[in-house]
Amino acid sequence: MQKFISVIITFAVICTLFTACGTTDSTQTTDKTQSETGNLSTVTTIFLVYDWVREILGDETDSTELTMLLDSGVDLHSYQPTADDIVKISDCDIFIYVGGESDEWVEDTLAQATNENMIAVNLFDVLRDSVKEEEIVEGMEAKEEEEEEEDGEEKTEYDEHIWLSLKNAQTLCQYIADEVCEINSNNSDAYSANAEAYVESLSELDLRYEEAVANGTKDTLIFGDRFPFRYLTDDYDLNYYAAFVGCSAESEASFETISFLAEKVDELGVNYIMTLEGTEHNIAETIISTAKSDNLEILSLDSMQSTTSEDVENGVTYLSVMESNLTVLEQALA
Repeated sequence: MQKFISVIITFAVICTLFTACGTTDSTQTTDKTQSETGNLSTVTTIFLVYDWVREILGDETDSTELTMLLDSGVDLHSYQPTADDIVKISDCDIFIYVGGESDEWVEDTLAQATNENMIAVNLFDVLRDSVKEEEIVEGMEAKEEEEEEEDGEEKTEYDEHIWLSLKNAQTLCQYIADEVCEINSNNSDAYSANAEAYVESLSELDLRYEEAVANGTKDTLIFGDRFPFRYLTDDYDLNYYAAFVGCSAESEASFETISFLAEKVDELGVNYIMTLEGTEHNIAETIISTAKSDNLEILSLDSMQSTTSEDVENGVTYLSVMESNLTVLEQALA
């Protein structure tokens, strides 16, 4: 795969030489499509970073070429850049990406960048020790095989869903704001003020989460699904059981996993089986049919892994999703 990406990158850079003086059409979410205007050009991989940058830019968004690469429902774990994506990254002023295993393609892309002054922001690097290893909890479906490094040692896998912590979001937004101010110092006062107001909104929502957890009668979530919410549950000292880890590609749970989760439902007296966003909740439904408890219902939390440009156009924001998740969490813990 790395060799394949390198071929695409080489092709994309060649294309850049022939298209730099022209204009291109793109289906991706871009607030301005003329990079040759000399305005700030920012490329982000996923929705929430795109939204954070919009909040930081504020009224200056119209003078910025702002692109979200993953805008059609493809999630972070299965995304591979197109030649057009690589061209956009190669020529931008600032490129912001998560930095986990799903972004292994980034290193080759940055090595071929045509803008020598580009700032690349790896969010994993910003958080450093706050990044968590993937966790296998009791009853969770284990992966079929563990990946190994070239030297034969087991490869450490990290949970990529860092944005689902409001505390992480505050740290990351402030860092991004500082980088944007450095690139465009003429608007630094406005950017700093926007970032300060936005971080305050994140902090206020964080306090509301703490209050909701403190007022809840339950302290454990049962997920009949993958579990990308470890950063969120760790922030508020919540417990959880789940069918799979957050980055798992598995879709079928074993009889042992179903039975374990159903027993936990009965033991803890929870009223809801949690799932991710989406319409397929087969595992959760099987847990409900297996458990002895009556009147169990399904609740879904939004991980923001597959937010689309259409969602953005309809007014979806990082804060609106986290507000909705809070409402769901309050119900689940009641």
